[in-house]
Amino acid sequence: MCATCGTAVCSYRYRFHPPESAMFERCIGLAWCSPCRIYGGTVVHVPRERILVDPFSALPSEQRDRVLRSETRVIEYLDRLAREAEVRAAGRP
Repeated sequence: MCATCGTAVCSYRYRFHPPESAMFERCIGLAWCSPCRIYGGTVVHVPRERILVDPFSALPSEQRDRVLRSETRVIEYLDRLAREAEVRAAGRP
């Protein structure tokens, strides 16, 4: 929960290094509060055998690369996906 507004904090982890790299288990971890627009990022350990969901896989490669070059764009994209999922779940167009 966000200490400022009481909203649930979102989080996401993604791999930065390719599978053949010795650094593959060192991932980027982000946590943020959407209403407050506050976020933090750090390096986190994720075991090599754990498969992480890739919400960016449907993006064209140029757009994917552009989004992944900026933590703020990553968060904005993930927030947009979450809002769209909430709308679908509520049955709204």
